[in-house]
Amino acid sequence: MRMYPGTFDLGMFLAVRAESRHEETIPVPEEQHVAQVSPKARQKLVYDFHEGNKDLKDLLGGKGANLAEMTNLGLPVPPGFTITTEACKEYLETGDEPKALRDEVSAHLDALEQQMGKKLGQKNDPLLVSVRSGAKFSMPGMMDTVLNIGLSDASVTGLTAQSGDERFAWDSYRRLIQMFGKTVLGVDGELFEDALDEAKKAKGVATDVELEAKDLKKLVKLFKGIVSRETGRDFPQDPREQMDLAVRAVFESWNTDRAKLYRRQERIPHDLGTAVNVCSMVFGNLGPDSGTGVAFTRDPASGHQGVYGDYLQNAQGEDVVAGIRNTVPLAELENVDKKSYDQLMQIMETLETHYKDLCDIEFTIERGKLWMLQTRVGKRTAAAAFRIATQLVDQGLIDEAEALQRVTGHQLAQLMFPRFDSDHAGDTLARGIAASPGAAVGKAVFDSYTAIKWSRSGEKVILIRRETNPDDLDGMIAAEGILTSRGGKTSHAAVVARGMGKTCVCGAEELEVDTKRRQLTAPGGIVIDEGDLISIDGSSGKVYQGEVPVVPSPVVEYFEGRMHAGAEDADELVASVHRMMAYADRVRRLRVRANADNAEDAARARRFGAQGIGLCRTEHMFLGERRQHVERLILAESDKEREAALEELTPLQKGDFVQLFEAMDGLPVTVRLLDPPLHEFLPDITELSVRVALAESRKDANENDLRLLQAVHRLHEQNPMLGLRGVRLGLVIPGLFAMQVRAIAEAAADRLDANGDPRAEIMIPLVGTVQELELVRDEAEQVIAEVEARRGVDLKLTLGTMIELPRAALTAAQIAESADFFSFGTNDLTQTVWGFSRDDVEASFFTAYLERGIFGVSPFETIDRDGVGALVRSASEAGRATRPDLKLGVCGEHGGDPESVHFFHEVGLDYVSCSPFRIPVARLEAARAASAGNGGGSDHR
Repeated sequence: MRMYPGTFDLGMFLAVRAESRHEETIPVPEEQHVAQVSPKARQKLVYDFHEGNKDLKDLLGGKGANLAEMTNLGLPVPPGFTITTEACKEYLETGDEPKALRDEVSAHLDALEQQMGKKLGQKNDPLLVSVRSGAKFSMPGMMDTVLNIGLSDASVTGLTAQSGDERFAWDSYRRLIQMFGKTVLGVDGELFEDALDEAKKAKGVATDVELEAKDLKKLVKLFKGIVSRETGRDFPQDPREQMDLAVRAVFESWNTDRAKLYRRQERIPHDLGTAVNVCSMVFGNLGPDSGTGVAFTRDPASGHQGVYGDYLQNAQGEDVVAGIRNTVPLAELENVDKKSYDQLMQIMETLETHYKDLCDIEFTIERGKLWMLQTRVGKRTAAAAFRIATQLVDQGLIDEAEALQRVTGHQLAQLMFPRFDSDHAGDTLARGIAASPGAAVGKAVFDSYTAIKWSRSGEKVILIRRETNPDDLDGMIAAEGILTSRGGKTSHAAVVARGMGKTCVCGAEELEVDTKRRQLTAPGGIVIDEGDLISIDGSSGKVYQGEVPVVPSPVVEYFEGRMHAGAEDADELVASVHRMMAYADRVRRLRVRANADNAEDAARARRFGAQGIGLCRTEHMFLGERRQHVERLILAESDKEREAALEELTPLQKGDFVQLFEAMDGLPVTVRLLDPPLHEFLPDITELSVRVALAESRKDANENDLRLLQAVHRLHEQNPMLGLRGVRLGLVIPGLFAMQVRAIAEAAADRLDANGDPRAEIMIPLVGTVQELELVRDEAEQVIAEVEARRGVDLKLTLGTMIELPRAALTAAQIAESADFFSFGTNDLTQTVWGFSRDDVEASFFTAYLERGIFGVSPFETIDRDGVGALVRSASEAGRATRPDLKLGVCGEHGGDPESVHFFHEVGLDYVSCSPFRIPVARLEAARAASAGNGGGSDHR
């Protein structure tokens, strides 16, 4: 490893730091993402800002690509350069920088120094730079920015002379040691914060701005002592060493625990690597004519057009994001510095028109001169996403196909959750900034560890902090919502919460948060202790004590038909959702059905846009009072008793099917014959054993209970989900499936007599071999023919099977010879492919597997493309090779998962089926899958 004069063993230091944090240094490969550049350019590891563009995000990261784009647009961007993601990937693979990197950085640094007319850290007039991480996707888990690199004991006096402001120079030096110590050297940031708080307390001031030069000099000395004590070395005085250490720390931060957690949460590939941006410093902390801010071209919470953002005078950028001082609304900048404000408004319009989307902008004003530090397509809430998509269509900036790519099924699902009932909200504890909408109720917790611990125990929690930082990421993920007493709409808490769709209220200044005592105090002396219930409204910014009732979402009211999108008083959000859904239904190829077992669910599914029922589980019709009939069937000791029990069940089943066919008149209804093992219809073995034993002790034995207990023992299986169930029941218990088929056929005949249009499809579950299907099909066809002849009707019933066993998928070509359709039962197929029971593993090792990256997401939540998905694909191809008109669908809950819907579209299925509530999500995602080639979409994960 290369050593620089006067440095310590960096490799040893980073290795020890990584080990102490339990960080891996090898990324988990998922996909290869290669920048679209020439082979010659691919060898280049450093780009000046003017050399790149916004399309090079794979190579330059999001920040670097957009800095380059703004530079090329002629906007005021401080000069700098970007180290590519390729350099990071090589570092992570080998543990050392690429050989050519140091020389390339030196060449670009020399060019920057010539352009600025000063050298990095020179004593009399130092060039200072910032070092920032910048992956392709915005990642809150990455390394914090380090500002003011190049300052040292020697150059701080030069900065004083250059600026004419001694306080500014020492404040900048203080900030460098604090940021560098925490983010590069791994020193606990609380040590610096505590020292700063003590300095303010000793001075009797509330903010760091009120500290004088002499106070800051003392802090610098104190901070250097903290670095020396905690790291075993002095704070580096060589400017180039500072920059090199910061660059390597950015590389290392790719594999921090919080970065990996965020990538898993957002399903970002682990092999992308991060770029590093080195930018010449501009200063917002030079006095009242300087400042820093964050702006949005539209409101990221609501999508409404206007002036949105935060500004902070006499501050550097991290002050705004960290929320350590409360900002003022961006609109107030007009009163402070109208020239800069007007220029900023013009630039915001330029960027939104250029990117054709909401832009998130960071800027600094240095003594009246505006500088652009970053832009990106901004994260937005679900409501904002739908509003903005339709607004941009109306403005002619994008077409409907592109608008469809700007919204997601996940966002639509968020809009369908309930909201607080304002009529019964009770007393308001406080009001903060409505940073990310939603209604969240949970127990108050004051640190991430507790949030995670309680969440895993099934508790809903609200994470309460003075302000959040990247270390709180895992707690934010676990919480229902986030509440902070500091910060604005662009603080860390707000930005991360919006990206994750979490409810968030920021900057509730009236609340005094004491994390050490684990309580918050509200106006009037009201105290909320850890564990107390609290409710936060991310749409209004209100905070309530206790639990507030919720009411249905207006979007759900729209889907239910109780709110008309075209009415004069229609909700603007509902109108946007309606437009997107109408377009989605025009362009999607996949049809969307519902999993519904009764007429009520079927009617609701139809209101939500279902085009049929893809799964009716008949076992749900045997519960409640009807269970006794199943018990009689199981206990039958003769054909006569069994037939009597079946005769009792037939009219009940028929009545259910009549209602179901009526609710879905004119649409297909796939009825699955009895699937679960019979033990599910019998009393619990332990409960029944106790009941029999107690009765015998009283000499009051019940003959029926004794027979039931014998049956329970007879039917007991070690693993019933892999035992006597599905098609096996139909073959082992004579007449069972025939009874169900007869009930279906009779119900369909009744509907025809009533001038209805029944379209029943009979599905035989758990088939593993074509012989099973043939036997059941033969019996079913005989029953159907008999009903048709007797009733004088043509029922046009079809028979197919559920593919939920690997063998069925592997022998699909044979099974298709006797099937009119396949419906993939991906829940059971996932269990049988992976070899585990969902109910057992989710409570045992799933969490550990997700945390260690074995699963990026639960295979029960999103289809396992490489395993289960491969079987679905091969079975579909084989089945249609045998029978080209074979209808293909999926009825596991994967049918309502956005990522899975895209896969099913690719495979060529005809429909997906899911729970009624998820139907709109499936409709939207089916359209997004169909139109993905028409609109490119935007990177706002």
